[in-house]
Amino acid sequence: MDKMLSSAKPAGRSETNWLRHVKKDKWLYVLLLPGVLYFLVFKYIPMWGVLIAFQNYQPFLGFWQSKWIGMEHFTIFFQNPDFIKLLRNTLLLSFYNIIFYFPAPIFIALMLNEVRIAIVKRTIQTLIYVPHFISMVIVVSITYVFLTTEGGIVNELLQQYTGTKIAFLSDPDWFRPLIILQTIWKEAGWGTIIILAALSGVSLEQYEAAIVDGAGRWRQLWHITLPAIRSTIVILLILRMGYVLDNGFEHIYLMMNALNRDVADVFDTYVYDTGIRGGAFSYSTAVGLFKSIVGVILVLSSNYLAKRFGQTGIY
Repeated sequence: MDKMLSSAKPAGRSETNWLRHVKKDKWLYVLLLPGVLYFLVFKYIPMWGVLIAFQNYQPFLGFWQSKWIGMEHFTIFFQNPDFIKLLRNTLLLSFYNIIFYFPAPIFIALMLNEVRIAIVKRTIQTLIYVPHFISMVIVVSITYVFLTTEGGIVNELLQQYTGTKIAFLSDPDWFRPLIILQTIWKEAGWGTIIILAALSGVSLEQYEAAIVDGAGRWRQLWHITLPAIRSTIVILLILRMGYVLDNGFEHIYLMMNALNRDVADVFDTYVYDTGIRGGAFSYSTAVGLFKSIVGVILVLSSNYLAKRFGQTGIY
């Protein structure tokens, strides 16, 4: 009996301590509440909707009256002749994003870190942050103004100096390079924020000690700066793996046309065409669920490999 009472007391004390902390920091919890409600209402509760991937969902019958058909939609999707094309296009874009876009914020942040004049550094940061706040519709419109064959600035210059024009917007070979260049221009500057925050935590004493030892800028970069932000880079790469099958619907759809559709059609555009335009709600939900499951598997696998190699994971 005494043992039971002694074991019950710490639980009471811990509960009292928890309540004391809540009362002490009550305004912090109040500030936290809108974010919790946002994720609860718009992220977690709608997750029940993925169950229609296992139904022949009919809107007029509703969720509970629609027929359950199990994995039939997944079987149809994997046997669809378009599956290989969609997978190839999606993976190629993601691969190019990882190879070219992912290192861009790191490279820019490292260069900004070497700028010693504060006003110049702040000006450059402001200029490269601005594109992030521009709508993708505006970005694509600017691209059309510059690259269209009907009066585009670039093609007019090419016509003047070479006598030929290049169909940047309709040539399938130019689709992926344009997507990557637009992504880098729009988002690379914004991505430097996290890297610069990690760089701000590097002790200046390490650089001073390296200078005393005769290390130049490149040696300092290689032996101090990069190791200091390595864990941040690894975490960002792990999180990026979750978006391997998610290339961004709006961007791809705006750049896609009848002439480049074979290389532009990805899972995101396929879900829109079949689910929204075609009314195949259950089928498109199954495709979206497939993407999410693959993303989770890639994140967990990347995190496991990062820890196996001695790096810091996301958990």
